Amino acid sequence: MGKRTRKIDSVTEVVPQLAASQQQAVATALERHRTRPGALLPILHEVQDALGYVPEGAVAPIAAALNISRADVHGTISFYHEFRTSPPGRHVLRLCGAEACQSMGARALERHARQRLGLAPGQRDSRDRRFTLEPVYCLGNCALSPALLLDGELYGRVTPQRFDELVDGCDVGTLEGSTA
Repeated sequence: MGKRTRKIDSVTEVVPQLAASQQQAVATALERHRTRPGALLPILHEVQDALGYVPEGAVAPIAAALNISRADVHGTISFYHEFRTSPPGRHVLRLCGAEACQSMGARALERHARQRLGLAPGQRDSRDRRFTLEPVYCLGNCALSPALLLDGELYGRVTPQRFDELVDGCDVGTLEGSTA
């Protein structure tokens, strides 16, 4: 039998570059946490807190600083629903999907929210980038189900009508206080 040869084409990988402010946020998080055991999660949280998301260009420097693979960093980001890889909308809605909220209509509320925001199944961001809808497992507001967070403010007993009022309040900047 003769020898078999295989030609492998060269692969060029394009690694996204970070803006200076993003580089600073990543460097600050690395400096603060890199020596901690289990540093990856605190670093990712700090980067997201600073930038609103974890940019793709942050994966390589974080991996290099922690001496782990980029696949490990990417896998962690994609595993935890809390992390975003793109900027969120101006307003972030987190809708509880835990059992107590489900028993009080959270699934119907989610359907209404998706319809109201023009979101297809699996889509998180509205086309105009005004809203991001994120599922969460529990907001700890079970007695006032269904619950949601809007820009960090907790609301309970949210009906489709109340949801519309909250969204409309974002339009005109007149959100009223929490009903939690």
